Amino acid sequence: MDTLVFAIVLLAAVLHATWNGMVKSHADKTVALAGIIFGHVPFSLIAIIFLPLPAIESIPYIIVSVFIHQGYQWFLLKSYEIGDLTKVYPIARGSGPLLATIISILFLGVVFDKLMLLSILLICIGIIILGILDINKQNLKVIKYSLFTGVFIGTYSLIDGYGARISNSAISFISWSFAINAFIFPFALRLRGEKNIVSRVYTEGKRIFFYGIVMSYASYALVVWAFTKAPIPLVASLRETSIFFSIFIAYFFLKEKITKTKIISIFLILIGVIGIKLF
Repeated sequence: MDTLVFAIVLLAAVLHATWNGMVKSHADKTVALAGIIFGHVPFSLIAIIFLPLPAIESIPYIIVSVFIHQGYQWFLLKSYEIGDLTKVYPIARGSGPLLATIISILFLGVVFDKLMLLSILLICIGIIILGILDINKQNLKVIKYSLFTGVFIGTYSLIDGYGARISNSAISFISWSFAINAFIFPFALRLRGEKNIVSRVYTEGKRIFFYGIVMSYASYALVVWAFTKAPIPLVASLRETSIFFSIFIAYFFLKEKITKTKIISIFLILIGVIGIKLF
């Protein structure tokens, strides 16, 4: 892998872990996540204007992806409302690829070797260790919400991956998805009793909106660019180092308690995810 591509993918990983840390640290996590999502709009609109429309065959995938993202965003909010970044992020990011792999085995007829199965086992062990660090009712809720977040990550990853392939333009595909998602998200929030989210972001979350432009959209766009410059498995594996960066963000900026057991479990998940991406 070229040094520039390597650095770009690492930057994308840092950006993704950082915006998740910002959502976790914000006093109003709904405003923070909405700011990130609305931050997708400027670059998405530019791409929509200047890039060709996605192939008509990919339109159903855009629609399904938008609705899947509503579930992902709802459970991510619930997770960060009660759970630490060092617990929510590794479980959500680890269980997503895990689910995608299991679906591929059970329903798509994909056959994996022993190293892949070992990677799956490592993720499961890491999640179990995180789950038993502090067994109580709230911790079990954190695990549940984080796993559901991972389920939606795995689902939209499969949908977006296939939809982008047949769209003739991956950036156009994801830009339409991001723009529609930003339009629908305020209505989805009303189901939670959250009102006036646009005005609340304007008054309380302007800074995180601009961070959303740079961090969230850019982190995805950089990875998409890297996919065109290096083997996809290598890029995808390097991208998952965001799990590692989340430890530093949680410790140095969020002042979360980091135990040796938690570090071991997070690294098991990270190694398992990288193994899934590589093998």
